[in-house]
Amino acid sequence: MERAICIVLFGSLLHVADAQTTSAERNFQQPKSAVEKALKQLQTAMSGHLPTLDGFAQPGQHPLSSYQRAFFQCTTQVKAAPDGGSIVRVSAKITAWYADPNPSHSGYQLIGSNGRIESDILDQLSDQLSSQSDQPPGSLPAKQESKSDNSAKAAKSISADDPVISAPVLGANAKENFSVSSNPMPSTSDMRPAQPADAKTSSKAADVQTELASLEEVLKSQAHPKNLVAVKKSGTPVVGSPSLTGKTLFLASAEDEFEMLDFNADWVHVRISGLSRGWIWRTSLEMPGGIPDVSPSTPHAITAADLFQVSREETAQFPGDWVALRGKNVMIISVQKIRENDPSDGPSAKLEFAKSLLDQHYSELAQSHDLSGLVLIFDSADGGLIAATLATIQKWKAGTLNDAAMWHQCYFDPPETFTISSAQTTASTSQAGR
Repeated sequence: MERAICIVLFGSLLHVADAQTTSAERNFQQPKSAVEKALKQLQTAMSGHLPTLDGFAQPGQHPLSSYQRAFFQCTTQVKAAPDGGSIVRVSAKITAWYADPNPSHSGYQLIGSNGRIESDILDQLSDQLSSQSDQPPGSLPAKQESKSDNSAKAAKSISADDPVISAPVLGANAKENFSVSSNPMPSTSDMRPAQPADAKTSSKAADVQTELASLEEVLKSQAHPKNLVAVKKSGTPVVGSPSLTGKTLFLASAEDEFEMLDFNADWVHVRISGLSRGWIWRTSLEMPGGIPDVSPSTPHAITAADLFQVSREETAQFPGDWVALRGKNVMIISVQKIRENDPSDGPSAKLEFAKSLLDQHYSELAQSHDLSGLVLIFDSADGGLIAATLATIQKWKAGTLNDAAMWHQCYFDPPETFTISSAQTTASTSQAGR
C-alpha cells in the first residue's frame, strides 16, 4: 500500500463543478533525470492557498467573487524528447468554497485554471535548471570549497616541529586508539595509546543515539500515517455523501489509500485530493490498526432475519419510472416487520435483509426468460422500495461488484429511507470508539 492522499474535514457536502483541469507544456534542453531532480526541489511550490481567484481562474457558472478559501494543486509529467531534452507538462487544479444564498447549495467546487499557475511553475523550473547549469562542471559547492580551503590553510600552519596531536581512530576490530603525527611518514616512536573516552563523552554519545532513534520513528510515522484506509477491490465507488444514492465521484482501484477523517458503522469519510473529500462503504475498506473491519457477512444478517419476514411474492410489471426497469417484468417481494418500533430495523438491517433476498432468489431470476430484475417493497410507515436489475445481481454474484458498487447501481424510493442519518452516524461513531 503505497499511495496516500490529503484533505480537511468539513461538515457540508462536496459539490464538483463541470470544470476541466488545465495543463501547459514546455520543452527543455536538459535530460529527463536533471528535470525530475529540479522538480523535486520545487515541491513546495506545487500546491498552496490562493489569496484571490482573479488572474488565476477562468470565470464559470458563478462569479469568482462568490468563492472563498481558494486552493491550488499541480501535478507534473516528464518525458524524454527525441533530441535528448525533456518535455514537461504541468496540470493545475483549483478548488474553492462556493457560498450560495441557499446554504444547501454551498460547497467546494472545482474551478478551471486560466494557465497562469502552470506557466509560473514552468518559469520556476526554467530558473532552477539555469542556476544548476551556471555552476562550472566539477566545481564544489561554496560550502565545500570553503571547507577545503580552510583545511588546506590549517595543513600549511602545521610544521614538522609541531607537537604530536592525538585523535581517536575507530577501526572495525580496533581495541585501542592511537595518536597521529603531522609528519608524512610517522615512525613507531611517534605512536602512543590515546586516552580512552571518559564517562561523560560516552553518556553524550548514548543520548545522541537515543535522540536519533526517536527522530527516525517520527519520520517513519510521517512517511506512512497510521490513519490510512486501503481499498480492497477495484471499482469501489467513492461518493459525495454517505448515501447509497450519493453522486459517484470516481471508482477507486484496489490498494488505493486514503486518509480517514471519520467513520461510522457503514461509511468512512476520507480525503481525496486538493480540497475534495468523499465517502466509501466501510465493508470495501481495510481499516487502520485498532479499528476492526466490518465483514460483509456480519451478524446483521441474523438480526435482520429476526426483524423482517416475506409476506408475498408475485411477478408483475415494474411499479415505478426507473429507466433500467421501466415497463419490464420483475419479481416483486413484499416484506413486513416482525416487531414494530424496533430500534434495530434501520437502514443497515433493511439492506442486510435485502441482500439475503437477492442472494436467495438469484437462481430463480437467472433461469427465468421474462424477468428483468427484483423489487423489494418494505410494507411499513418508514418502509421503502429497492430495485435491482438482473445484470447487476449477476455481476455482484460473480464477484465483479462488491456490496457498495452493487448498491450504487440499484434504485431506492425514497432514497432517504436507506440513508444513515446524522444522529445514527454520531451514535455509531461513539460506539465504535468505545
